[in-house]
Amino acid sequence: MNVGGAFAPRHSSGYQTALAWLYGTQRFGIKLGLDNVERLLRELAVPGTNQRVIHVAGTNGKGSVCAMLDSICRAEGYRTGLFTSPHLITYRERIRVDGEMIAPDEVALGLSTIRDLVRTWDPHPTFFEITAALALSHFKKGGCELIVLETGLGGRLDATNAVTPVVSVLTPIGFDHEKWLGHTLEAIAGEKAGIIKLRVPVVSAPQELAAEKVIRARAAECEAPLQFVTEPHAAGAVGLVGAHQRQNAALAVAALRSGKVAVSDDAISRGLAEIEWPARFQSWDARTIIDGAHNPAGAQILAQTWREQFPDEPATIILAVLDEKDVTGIWRALAPIAQRVILPRIRSERALAPDELLAQLSAIAPSLPTASLARTSIAPSLPSALEAARAVPGRILITGSLHFAGEALATLAGNADALEDCAQ
Repeated sequence: MNVGGAFAPRHSSGYQTALAWLYGTQRFGIKLGLDNVERLLRELAVPGTNQRVIHVAGTNGKGSVCAMLDSICRAEGYRTGLFTSPHLITYRERIRVDGEMIAPDEVALGLSTIRDLVRTWDPHPTFFEITAALALSHFKKGGCELIVLETGLGGRLDATNAVTPVVSVLTPIGFDHEKWLGHTLEAIAGEKAGIIKLRVPVVSAPQELAAEKVIRARAAECEAPLQFVTEPHAAGAVGLVGAHQRQNAALAVAALRSGKVAVSDDAISRGLAEIEWPARFQSWDARTIIDGAHNPAGAQILAQTWREQFPDEPATIILAVLDEKDVTGIWRALAPIAQRVILPRIRSERALAPDELLAQLSAIAPSLPTASLARTSIAPSLPSALEAARAVPGRILITGSLHFAGEALATLAGNADALEDCAQ
């Protein structure tokens, strides 16, 4: 799953044209609901009748759990389909068969088919609905036996919820996307727990009490067998760094068992040890860590993992945050490990401008006894921020957004031209 130097900066004109059309559908916004996607899946006759689906929702850890499920099942010999979002560098990362990204020509062909199909639809399908349909169509053509689907937003009304899985999986639930999911943990948990279906087993990570109550109620309503996975995976290595990844690994294994997906202990061991999932406490070099933490809970886990790996070593943090995110919560978590902070201007139009981010950090600083912004600076670009960070001793942490992590990976690989809009 290399996302550094593996991508050619240019693809066929058909691919570029198809993506331009797809990104143009962003004008339809985010529309939560299943009518459109259910119609689209019917028209495309997907998923296939012999394909089993594992459906994963939650606030943090969804991508890691999906990657673990996929890696274990490939180690067992299953032909797998993996659907995740957002991408880091190229749109093609979102759709993988047996670990291989969908080919540019397949994207062009699939999107052209869908474009012709939905040309007169009102309402028009959204970016995410089209992408989910493209993925499931590609998995059917690719003969995938087992499909792992990551929700995009919420769960109950997410496009991926149009498919019935063999098991539903809930990672830790916290605050994020409040504009769409609600401003209380109970409301957010209600949306996430919406993936639980009639008599389909569900496994969940440990949850805050408010979220746990909602999950238990939904499972009871659906007569769905429910298991909370409380012990971390201890039987062998996990290729992703941090104690939380061992909890994610235990959740993935429990999901396979609960969904009656036959996997051997050897496949579990190899799949977890060999997993690659970029921008999750990823060591780029001896000094530089890249992590896509983009909400307070993710930032807390990141800070905890930093302390586990580098006790008593503060970080030069290169930070960029999207404009709808909880800057206060993110910075409260990261401030205790920060020695200096660099705020670059990045490519994403959704990112907070560095001066605005600095103003928000400055307003928070007086309430954080361990945090000083005396060594904070603004950089005109990520390359200049990296140059400034490397000019002083110590480790470097690049974080604040998966979009930003993707830009960092492309930039560090000298492949910035390959970076495609991350969108939703």
